[in-house]
Amino acid sequence: MKPTAHSSYVYAILAAFLFSLNAPFSKLLLNDLPPTFLAALLYLGAGFGMILLHLIASTSHRRQEARLTKKELPYIFGMIFLDIAAPILLMLGLTKTSAANTSLLGNFEIVTTALIAGFIFKETIGSRLWKALFLITAGCLILSMNDIRSLDFSSGSLLVLAASVCWGFENNCTRMLSLKSPMEIVILKGCGSGIGALLISIVTEHITLRISFILAAFVLGFISYGLSIFFYVLAQRELGAARTGALYAVAPFLGVLLSFLIFHGQLSFGFFISLLLFLAGAYLASSERHRHLHIHDSLTHEHRHSHNDGHHYHNHQESVTGEHSHIHTHVSLSHSHSHTPDLHHTHNHTHSHNHNHSHNNIHSHNNIHSHNNKH
Repeated sequence: MKPTAHSSYVYAILAAFLFSLNAPFSKLLLNDLPPTFLAALLYLGAGFGMILLHLIASTSHRRQEARLTKKELPYIFGMIFLDIAAPILLMLGLTKTSAANTSLLGNFEIVTTALIAGFIFKETIGSRLWKALFLITAGCLILSMNDIRSLDFSSGSLLVLAASVCWGFENNCTRMLSLKSPMEIVILKGCGSGIGALLISIVTEHITLRISFILAAFVLGFISYGLSIFFYVLAQRELGAARTGALYAVAPFLGVLLSFLIFHGQLSFGFFISLLLFLAGAYLASSERHRHLHIHDSLTHEHRHSHNDGHHYHNHQESVTGEHSHIHTHVSLSHSHSHTPDLHHTHNHTHSHNHNHSHNNIHSHNNIHSHNNKH
């Protein structure tokens, strides 16, 4: 089913819940598996698990989704490279800091994702989202310090923040692929990144052949990476990179709760301050609304769609009902409705305005993809 704005919020939160299992259970597995090897197993579990689901899925379901093409190769390679670096940095950070700290510091991924989306990919960021990013950044800084009076950052926290920066870039690469098949995306991410991290483990001789723990890592990877990424991609189709990332802030809170239930850690004063800042930031980011009169330029591309979503009016030679995928052309269209920065709404805002209210200025959309075939 094609995500609507409401279902996309559910997908984003579900993705966050599944990813929240990663830090506490990876912390347990690190007692028996080297960090780089564990990172490889987690992504391989995601890739192989989604291959199995892909084989089980019906033929009609597969045809509803657009296949990846050579045009997406730059984003695919960027996604895989960053997904090799990020989990390795995260696992190394987990060896030097607590699972609870790691979970909360994961919120910095929201900040980097939004900044990259806004400044590099020109995704619209309103005033409420900027305020949210400021609060989340402040919380990360507080949580990263061993002692706030000495401004001494822990090495483990810095490694986790570096992983968040990698994932921020990776989220934006994935967003550019989000109209394509989510299963294909996760399979490529999982197998490509997993094999890359595995090669690094072999070269550095950081491999432990303990079958029960390897199987546990595979299962954890399928759940916390594979299924989580699948729902994350579905959410990004409608919400864009910045807003999906903001809703993903639920993951660190759930990860912290699990961490304290498992490890019985101590809660510091700085922890509570950071938690309040994160909660306030997540609320501001998820409550932003955006509506105005805008123009869709003529655009030709391919993705899963239906003819009752207000943007697809093309004709077919044969009768078509429900969702389907093919190369199609959008005619120029001007209308006003509440929208999110999905890949149909990538228009620039040439002047400052309040994104929480409707206004009469017209904004034009930029073309994202160009194909020659039309339906």
